[in-house]
Amino acid sequence: MHIRTSFPYETTHEDLWIPLPDGIVLYARVWRPLTDEPVPALLEYLPYRLTDWTAPRDHQRHPWYAGHGYASVRVDIRGHGNSEGLPTDEYSATELADGVAVVNWLAEQPWCDGKVGMFGISWGGFNSLQIAALAPEPLKAIVTVCSTDDRYDNDVHYMGGSVLAVDMHAWAATMLAFVCRPPDPLYVGKAWRDMWLERLEAVDPFVHTWLAHQTRDDYWRQGSVCEDYGAIDAAVLAVGGWHDPYRDTVLRLVEHLPADRVRGLIGPWSHQYPDRGLPPGPAIGFLQETLRWWDHWLKGIDSGVMREPLLRSYISDSHPPATVYETLPGRWVGESAWPSPGVTGVSYALADSAMSHSTAPVLIRSPQHTGVDAGRFLPFGNDADLPPDQREENARSACFEFEVGEETWVLGRPRVRLRVTCGAPSGQVVARVCDIALDGSSTLVTRGALNLSARHGRHQAVPWTPGATEDVEFELNGIGHAFPPGHRIRLAVSSAYWPWIWPQPDSAAGFTIDPAGSFLELPVRARVLDERAITFEEPEQSDPMNVARGLAADGWSPITLDEPRPERLVVRDVTKGEWRLEVDPRYGGTRVYPDGLEFTEDALETYTIQETDPLSARTRSDWSIRLHRPDLAWDTTIRARSEITCDEESFFASNEVICTEGGEAVFHRTWVKRIPRSAG
Repeated sequence: MHIRTSFPYETTHEDLWIPLPDGIVLYARVWRPLTDEPVPALLEYLPYRLTDWTAPRDHQRHPWYAGHGYASVRVDIRGHGNSEGLPTDEYSATELADGVAVVNWLAEQPWCDGKVGMFGISWGGFNSLQIAALAPEPLKAIVTVCSTDDRYDNDVHYMGGSVLAVDMHAWAATMLAFVCRPPDPLYVGKAWRDMWLERLEAVDPFVHTWLAHQTRDDYWRQGSVCEDYGAIDAAVLAVGGWHDPYRDTVLRLVEHLPADRVRGLIGPWSHQYPDRGLPPGPAIGFLQETLRWWDHWLKGIDSGVMREPLLRSYISDSHPPATVYETLPGRWVGESAWPSPGVTGVSYALADSAMSHSTAPVLIRSPQHTGVDAGRFLPFGNDADLPPDQREENARSACFEFEVGEETWVLGRPRVRLRVTCGAPSGQVVARVCDIALDGSSTLVTRGALNLSARHGRHQAVPWTPGATEDVEFELNGIGHAFPPGHRIRLAVSSAYWPWIWPQPDSAAGFTIDPAGSFLELPVRARVLDERAITFEEPEQSDPMNVARGLAADGWSPITLDEPRPERLVVRDVTKGEWRLEVDPRYGGTRVYPDGLEFTEDALETYTIQETDPLSARTRSDWSIRLHRPDLAWDTTIRARSEITCDEESFFASNEVICTEGGEAVFHRTWVKRIPRSAG
């Protein structure tokens, strides 16, 4: 990593307030080049608190952009951080309308030349796309990283029409704790307490809304730009990682947006900016790559970025299973169109599998804990994020194998077509593609899932007729992977995948598949030996923020541990037949900022299920956050607990928040809600 301390422009920064049409003001920080000429503005618009939570990351990139001739602006969304107003649901119409107002306000500032770009990762990438679809005139280009065009089927809520237990709940619990954090008195003054209490009174757990919409209805269509790609006027650089759950959005955007206004980039990365050097790498000079984008679209400079292939993607070489990789070997390839003429669908009939001893239907009745080795849904580059060896998971599935005769490059979204007979009105199918090495080790390549009630479309729930046989078809997540000769391609099919997929009430019954009518289709990419080399500069960032990590100055910690807690711990109670997965998401721990703020957080997610009982599924999330300024005698804590259980007909959500100031409780509320299982 090259740290830049000098730039083409000297820079300055200031905090300011951006007024909205309804009188609310949003808190912002702007880094600007010292020049008498107005320059384009770049906007990153998030709920994650610019004065603390994202401050270290912001410091890596916003000053860098300013040093290269752009006004780079970081804004806290309404009701978050130091901004006024009340928090809303994610990507609400209010949030997006506010974003349009911010874009227009930036364009009118004397230091802005009237042209605006937006960028962001995850939430900021989502709303960059969604605001681009509202087409404010000054917004000329965006860079959207690890984002989605489909809020229902490619976010943290649902997968293949099934409830995502692992992040539907975990992220809802995270946001419950996050929205309860107070404004900072160092920046808003004495008004902080009234602002905080007003926010707390307005809080309602997001999970109530998310679970209430179990099919792809109008709630999910709002903000899903796949509803109308033509609404996007701005140029779009779409970026993803093969280890990020949102990477398929990059493939859809380069397919559906005009080729003269879109480029796609998919590397081996997790849910991170590609310059940060977090596993898996290799990292690239991403800030330089985005500068080429901004220079072309906001300054009219011929940077050559539009002469790059429509899609640049990384094909990883085969690698042994591991939960973390510093770097993955492989190569960059370029596609001039998507779907690419260089990618061909190759079908593998399950009846021809090397593991098939007959063509008789295969009963699949997976234990309910199948999926404990799935890895993290949103990998962040931590040591335990990625799936370990899949041999135990494969033993809980029905497997079909195919010999690899010559090196086979897969690029895109595999597809399965399965002839299914199900004896119950509900269930789910999970398909995983694994790379089986000569020693028998099994590396997960990609996967997909289908709620059987969503087989005729995500917009409706159609119960299965018990005993009926139907052909079902669904795509797996996209991937770039090279299978070497001598290895085997294994398709593993299961009827459970906990805790990623919340089990259907009847899932213990399983289903059968008929190999004679079932296929795996892989998108095989031609191996071109003399194609143009794709290269990137080395990663570069601005001087990092000096943030100290460890215990707070007074020794306070949200938990007391004799030794560090495991990131992922699987516990089996043999007598009860129960499996418990404990996850420490490790977002940040304790850090002390240069302005004196001590910010401490701790979280633990717990997922419990019994081997034979899908109705025993239980999720729990516990959060503790402390914000402490010793110099101001300011000390606040937020503790949040969230649980979900179920029976055949309903989900039961229980949430509790306790907030204190100086050790005294100022807010305590419990929510208990029953939500009918209409499809989940």
